[in-house]
This record gives sequence, C-alpha cells and structure tokens, in this order.
Amino acid sequence: GLERDNFRVFEDKVEQEVMHFSGEDVPISIGLIFDMSGSMSNKVDAARLAAVQFFRTANPDDEFFLVNFNDRAQIASRFTTSVEELQTRLMFIAARGRTALFDGIYLGLSQMKGARQAKRALLIVSDGGDNHSRYTERDIRDFVKESDVQLYAICLHDPIASRRTAEELSGPTLLSELAELTGGRAFTVENLSDLPDIASKISMELRNQYVLAYKPSNGARTGKWRKIKVKVVPPKGLPPLNIYAKSGYYAPSR
Repeated sequence: GLERDNFRVFEDKVEQEVMHFSGEDVPISIGLIFDMSGSMSNKVDAARLAAVQFFRTANPDDEFFLVNFNDRAQIASRFTTSVEELQTRLMFIAARGRTALFDGIYLGLSQMKGARQAKRALLIVSDGGDNHSRYTERDIRDFVKESDVQLYAICLHDPIASRRTAEELSGPTLLSELAELTGGRAFTVENLSDLPDIASKISMELRNQYVLAYKPSNGARTGKWRKIKVKVVPPKGLPPLNIYAKSGYYAPSR
C-alpha cells in the first residue's frame, strides 16, 4: 500500500531521484541451494517438505534450478518450470559427507547467469557453516556483492546446543550477513515443524516487493563499491516498518 513518495533512496549519503516505482508480482528465476551433508540426515525429510511448500506458491512463469552440496556442490537440475521435476530430484538424494556450503552458493550464483527473468533469488537450506569448500568466505562475499541476486536462507539448528559443531554455530550469522547484503533475510529454525510456514513466508516476501530504480547522480566510472540506503516515510497511522533492500553495487569501471 505504499507509494513512490513514501520512499527515499541515498547513494553514498547523496539522495537520488526515484525514476521508476512498482510493486507488481513479476516472474522470478530461483535457485534452491540444498544441504545434503551428513549432519542433515535427521532433518532432510522436513527440509524437503519445506522446499515443496515453497514451490507450491510458484508463479506459472517462474523458473527454478536445484544445486545440492555435501563434500562438493553439483547441479541436480538445471533451469526448469516443472516443479514436479524438482520434487522428484529432491526425493532421491541421500544425506552424507561434509559441508561445501560456499561452493554451493558459488555454483548457484554462476548458474544464475543463464536466468531468463530479471528478478533473481537463491534460497539456501542448510544446518550450518562451511567445512569443505574450495572457495573462501571472502570469495563468496565478493561474488554476492557483484551479482544482482537476492539471497534468502533457512538455517536449521539443533535445539540442543551441545550437539552443534563450530560450523553449525557460526552458520546463522554468516548466512544472515550474506542475505542482508542483497536485501534478503535469513530465518533460524529449531522446530522442524515450523519449516513449511517459513518457506511459505519467504515465497510471499519474494512476490510482494517494491522495485525502485534511479539513475546515479555520480557518473564517475571508478569500479568502486557504492552504498545504497533506502528510507521509508510511512503514512500516518502505520506502525514502524522494517526495510530490507540491496546494500550497494559496484560502479562500472569503463
């Protein structure tokens, strides 16, 4: 229910003129990055059901792909509009091995280069951090900042802290930071029965967003990172609102 005048956009603290504003439900290219490491063995059935719930709310023009990872990341299904195909692929994967989370995210972002839709997102489902990737955390942060892809994450946590590894303890913070860079969000889940509701919530968020566009007042081609800050001036009577927006972009270098 908000309008263009309810938003203000700043680039490196300089206010920009919003030249385009919309709020329609547009088709999305979505990649599911699914943890199939050994620590997921007692959670994988619930995680599959959450993924199915997420797919059920799909727009007919959405397209999806599936990357799973354990000791290594691999593409289980390339871009398809068939939700049934993805569900079938998910059902025949066994949980085992270590956790190459960074490699999974990197592979998903690379796969997005072939996306048909302008709006693009990754949904990461995992129970913790990384312990077996070729790529480093810094590599992934840089790649996330360079790509125009929104990240959402579902972090599955064992409610008994003594069972968690060091990687699992650091996982939610790491995924939350990556998601916030892109304007997405990370949800930490301890009760597996909450998974379908959270998957539905993420799907609804992806399909109910405002799109604001501006032409940067700074035309310098420096190749440097520019910070974006979005502020909202809500109409009277509304409670305080939380903003989730892309945090910045690299200026062109030539």
